[in-house]
Amino acid sequence: MCKTFIAFFSGFAFLVLPLVSHAQVGPFDVAINNGRVIDPQSGLDASRHIGIIAGRIVAISETALRGDREIDASGLVVAPGFVDIHAHGQSEEAYRLMVQDGVTSGFELEIGTDQVGEWYRDRAGGQVLNYGISIGHIAVRMALFDDPGRFLPTGPGGSSIAGPPIMDRMAEMMRQGFGEGAVAMGFGLAYTPAATEAEFEAMLEIATDVGASAHIHTRGGLDGLRQIIASGAETGTPLHIVHANSSGGSSVNEFLAIIQSARDAGQDVTTEMYPYGASYSDIASALFDNWETWEEDRFTRNMWVETGERLTRESFARYRQIGGGVITFSRTEEMTRTALKNPLMMIASDGRILNGKGHPRSSGTYAKVLGQYVREENIIDLMEALRRMTIEPARRLEAFVPAMRNKGRLRIGADADITIFNADTVIDQSTYIDPLQPSLGIEFVLVNGGIVLDNGVLEPTTRTGVAIRSN
Repeated sequence: MCKTFIAFFSGFAFLVLPLVSHAQVGPFDVAINNGRVIDPQSGLDASRHIGIIAGRIVAISETALRGDREIDASGLVVAPGFVDIHAHGQSEEAYRLMVQDGVTSGFELEIGTDQVGEWYRDRAGGQVLNYGISIGHIAVRMALFDDPGRFLPTGPGGSSIAGPPIMDRMAEMMRQGFGEGAVAMGFGLAYTPAATEAEFEAMLEIATDVGASAHIHTRGGLDGLRQIIASGAETGTPLHIVHANSSGGSSVNEFLAIIQSARDAGQDVTTEMYPYGASYSDIASALFDNWETWEEDRFTRNMWVETGERLTRESFARYRQIGGGVITFSRTEEMTRTALKNPLMMIASDGRILNGKGHPRSSGTYAKVLGQYVREENIIDLMEALRRMTIEPARRLEAFVPAMRNKGRLRIGADADITIFNADTVIDQSTYIDPLQPSLGIEFVLVNGGIVLDNGVLEPTTRTGVAIRSN
């Protein structure tokens, strides 16, 4: 006999029967029937039927349910919506591609912004997915030093030392960002070579004070990672190391071993990866300050995003004066597989699409993992892949961001952020030349109960995505 309890949503009380028949409860706003329901939080992997009312999951049943809209998920996987905690493309163009890759919540947490309140106001009124932002050390530095860069510092924002007056103002802006709802603090230390250890730790102390995590693009290889972890231990800040596959490169095993050692010692450190061998950045950023010392063959590893051309010393110098996106082919496929095998690795896209140009990870990250690395190569199994896409990124944020306690899981009372896909056909289609190709096999995506992807067709007028804030 099923146990019953009362759940309260939006001021109304519903009698919830975790295992019910349609004769007992229904109709629902949406009923998802006959799917293979996989929930990494609970370990559930079974045929189930889900009932949704007012944007929440209110029933998970062993028998079919009635709904005002019924989705037949026969032959499909029903999973929590994917949570992308590293997505730079915070625009309508990018959001649509992310939804077609199964993402229901996308966060810009590495670079962030210096204007948190304004950033949220610009997206008010509903989006096709949930969205959130960090208060960004890079963005704050760029504002304080009047840096001319459009996205990353190309001048004093990265290369100038912050004296006491700048540091004081930096701290004020960081605290203001949290007051306006920032969900984390972001750092791109590789792009701010002049930022001292003292500056970094002063900002970490602010994150610790409010209870936020710090999301960090490391610098200085393995020694730099050790120093960042030591600073986090000193300040007591939860750390998230972004794109460990990229920052670790050919030393990714050693890179991850350092993180694991910190975790074994009781420190709160997490990390992520994207499933591609090429990175993407701004050619004018500090990341390439040593370009004049390169051997000739290193230039050809770089592709100018605007035209798709491989670069030479001469064209690299010319485009560096202009600034813009460059894709760097620096890692092997085996490095990607090695990184993915490590259970520390969450999945995140690090994506950015701008005016139709960008990296294929912006639109293909999740389908690529599910199609190539789960189905075709059996690098990890399906439950493990979904764990890294859903509950783990939600857990990274939920201590500071209460809304995330209802994301990344399929359970009674959770937000109805749900991705339904065909495990036999899901695959990425985007390429380095054409990153706008949407993924295949993602059939339905629900965001807070609204069906934003319906039988593989995007419904851009269904804008049930909401702002995710820390307050």
